[in-house]
Amino acid sequence: DLKIAYDLKDDLEPESIDNPSRIADYLCDVLEMNVTIYDVDSPELAMEALRFGNADIAFMDGAAAWVGWQQYGLDALAADQKSDGRTFYNAHAVVLKDSEMATAYLDDDDTTDPFALLAGKTSCHTGWLKSAGMLLPMGFLLGNGYANVIGDPNDIESLRSTVLNFFNENSSIPDSGTPYYSYSGAVKCLSEGVGDVAFAKDSTIASYCGNTDVAENEAWCLPEDDYVLLPSYGSAPSHPVMYNPELIDAELVASVQDALVGMSDSVEGQSVLTNVLNTPSIVKTTAQEHLSSYGALVQDIPGIQSYFGTK
Repeated sequence: DLKIAYDLKDDLEPESIDNPSRIADYLCDVLEMNVTIYDVDSPELAMEALRFGNADIAFMDGAAAWVGWQQYGLDALAADQKSDGRTFYNAHAVVLKDSEMATAYLDDDDTTDPFALLAGKTSCHTGWLKSAGMLLPMGFLLGNGYANVIGDPNDIESLRSTVLNFFNENSSIPDSGTPYYSYSGAVKCLSEGVGDVAFAKDSTIASYCGNTDVAENEAWCLPEDDYVLLPSYGSAPSHPVMYNPELIDAELVASVQDALVGMSDSVEGQSVLTNVLNTPSIVKTTAQEHLSSYGALVQDIPGIQSYFGTK
């Protein structure tokens, strides 16, 4: 048997095109074995499932995967690709072209630092503990001495105080389902004048506000050239597929890798990739290859290791 740890949404329709059970059905046919979904409603529970053998593989985001690798020796067997084939995306601070941050960045003067000018501004994050929307920018600002940890350096909750202290108390740290949540929400927050900087990824502005057919852009978009991306401070890994090397043998790992990589070669597999996993294809990888650079970027976040380790 193969059990897949996956977050099943509460309002999932059994016949819906994005039902994760389609992954299990696909792998069941290809691997010729019983494959089931083990429901987890958080990255921490996905990690626990792998640690204690309740699941064999888990689809999880980069931040949780990195901690699982560091703390519990979990490994990656595959990762999803972006539309351009990359298995990572660059994280950026986005500001408006008439802001002092944009001026400092574009003036060819090394003594004007756009990141120093972010102090005291209102920030728009994609959500609490999101990679490009919070962990990477705050890891950069802390690691380079722009910001200081406020509170217990071993408690992840100190990050909230740290954000509000470096920026200001009106900063947007949205919950899921609220108007300024996720990449589109962060840029909407900037576009509507609520905030002065949005944290997003390299493709965010183009995908929401840079479509050739203007009707495809979001209603809140400003003209695309009103947005300025400050230099990237790091890359976030795409979503990996993790496993516990102590509990699953190398032969099964190789079979699962081949099955996942081969999904793009069949009509059903391609449909699962597009509609369930939101990726054009999956490639083989390892934790060392996929996650090692991420650690250096987030290691200065207060309590990051203990947070994922004790949840």
